[in-house]
Amino acid sequence: MLQFFQNAYRQWWLKRHPINDELWQPLTTMPILRGLSSDELQRLKALAAWFLHTKSISPAKDIEFSDPMRLVLAVQAVLPILNLGFDAYDDWQEIIIYPSQFVTPTRERDHHGFVHEGEQVLAGQARSDGPVLLSWHDVMEAPWQDGFNVVIHELAHKLDMRNGFPNGNPPLHHGMNQKHWQAAFSHAFIDLQQKADRGEYSPIDLYAASNAAECFAVCSEVFFEDPHTLLDTYPAVYEQLKLFYRQDPQSRLPRVGYRPYFAEAVVH
Repeated sequence: MLQFFQNAYRQWWLKRHPINDELWQPLTTMPILRGLSSDELQRLKALAAWFLHTKSISPAKDIEFSDPMRLVLAVQAVLPILNLGFDAYDDWQEIIIYPSQFVTPTRERDHHGFVHEGEQVLAGQARSDGPVLLSWHDVMEAPWQDGFNVVIHELAHKLDMRNGFPNGNPPLHHGMNQKHWQAAFSHAFIDLQQKADRGEYSPIDLYAASNAAECFAVCSEVFFEDPHTLLDTYPAVYEQLKLFYRQDPQSRLPRVGYRPYFAEAVVH
């Protein structure tokens, strides 16, 4: 009964607070949105409006955060939950925006039990104690279908955290098979680790070899940004993410050929 009233209120609010078309239309040209149907774009628009209504977006260091900037963030944030519904993000509330990459303290325990403290420069961070931290520079660079998307990456961590600590095993939908998920990601993770150890090239960012949580988050951003590469490299992972996100980006996005960072991407 509570869910019924929550959904009814959401629909009531959305009808009275639609996103202005002058703000919305330029955003529909984002490369990662190519191929979405008019119905999907309308649902994305509603999700973005509700995201901006319910999430606290706090600019840090006196950055001026305008409505168009907020919408650039929101559209990327809700793309992964287009077919999951907004309840997938109902367990966290705040995003903190930095002008560019930021420094955050680290605290790690080694295999001897000693704790090492230091600093790390990040473009984004999904904290287990609540907020998501993002570099605005990297948010702006994210939606260009280049295989990297800090917003999708960090919010994949938040979906992973719905099972507690992020470990690459988010809550799976009814009908998904945990053994199939584990087999697909274990194979990819081991292969990525081996490539990293040998210093080999990988079409998937080798940051995914850091741990199982990063493997899920990196594969998620590639799924939405460069789905053909993920499908070609780790088809079982692609199929599991297709079931998890209930989307099939390779069916709507063009194939993009990757070359070294100093060369141009080739669109086939």
